[in-house]
Amino acid sequence: MKLLSVNRATSAPIPTLTGERVFSAIGKGAVDGPVALSALGLDGDEQADLSVHGGLSKAVYAYPSEHYPFWQTVRAQAGAAAWGETLPWGAMGENLSLSGLLETQVWLGDRLCFDDAELVVSEPRQPCFKFNAVMGFAQAAKLMAQSGYCGFYLAVKRPGRLRAGAAFRLEPGPREVSIPELFRLAMRGR
Repeated sequence: MKLLSVNRATSAPIPTLTGERVFSAIGKGAVDGPVALSALGLDGDEQADLSVHGGLSKAVYAYPSEHYPFWQTVRAQAGAAAWGETLPWGAMGENLSLSGLLETQVWLGDRLCFDDAELVVSEPRQPCFKFNAVMGFAQAAKLMAQSGYCGFYLAVKRPGRLRAGAAFRLEPGPREVSIPELFRLAMRGR
């Protein structure tokens, strides 16, 4: 398992699909070099709406790189992007673009152990209208709900530094509730 990219953003106004402008830090960009990680997340990263992002339990958002081809294809099908156009790491709003770890392999309480930091899986991401805006089509959040390609939030157990290219290992937690289980429950009422 590998950390392909460390991504962050500051909050800025973005256009919604209805033409309104809302503040968001969903448009994350890759960072060169190591980035400090504290209990509240990556140094230099912001969240615009702290009622649904950030805080101790949602300090960092991780997303499997394996899902990027899916999003590139559906964006092209929806006319939101050209065929063959690639999305940069961080395009899903994730802080950590991961390789080798899917939602189906992750449970609440599992730990991602890096040489210099440790993170704990806390919950799945729930899509919102801002995801539709950055993907460029109105059905993006619905497709995330249907596909289960949600990624997951992490709490910081051991602060440190993270760098793209770093290997990590998954240490199992209690294995009582999986990310897909919790995501399905969250999406059932929407």
